[in-house]
Amino acid sequence: MTTVQTDSGLARLLPEASQFPARYTAVTLPIDAAGQAAGDLDGILPGAQIDPATCAPSAPTAGPAVSVGTDDSTRATLTVELVRTDQPLSTLRDQLQRCGTVRVGHSGTTATITTELDPPPPLNADDTLALRRTVQSESGSAGITRHMQTLLGQIGNVRINVTSMSFTDGKADTEALDALFTMAVSKVRKG
Repeated sequence: MTTVQTDSGLARLLPEASQFPARYTAVTLPIDAAGQAAGDLDGILPGAQIDPATCAPSAPTAGPAVSVGTDDSTRATLTVELVRTDQPLSTLRDQLQRCGTVRVGHSGTTATITTELDPPPPLNADDTLALRRTVQSESGSAGITRHMQTLLGQIGNVRINVTSMSFTDGKADTEALDALFTMAVSKVRKG
């Protein structure tokens, strides 16, 4: 029961659909779909084989709560994910520095995940982190490539992840990403 209360507390901290940039039609995902979306953001689905194994993402203590906005003309998405964690953001930063390239396998498909750290955004949070990630799936004849630009912040035990994802040229909507991240951090800080 405690997890459900914690999750609903996180969901209240998500941006409203009307607070997403205008061309993104946003919805808050139900709990089961939120878990799937969180796996899409780091490219590692639950139960995947990960090489190196030390690059597996750590499980949150509660969440995720997720809202996704989609730009129908480009199929690009802006996703806000909130989780509670007992680890500082510096733990994730250290892991990402060791895990620039990771191979994952899940249900017969494989993918290569490449992550590069960017300068962190200067915001009123306990810590911030910025990264660019490419997930190159090797399923089928062509495969699929997802390009992501992510801004992360942490306030207390709440981690804020805002990601711009596209399937095309890898150009993130940085203006919309920055605006949504700033607003999400502010909303979490206000509680």
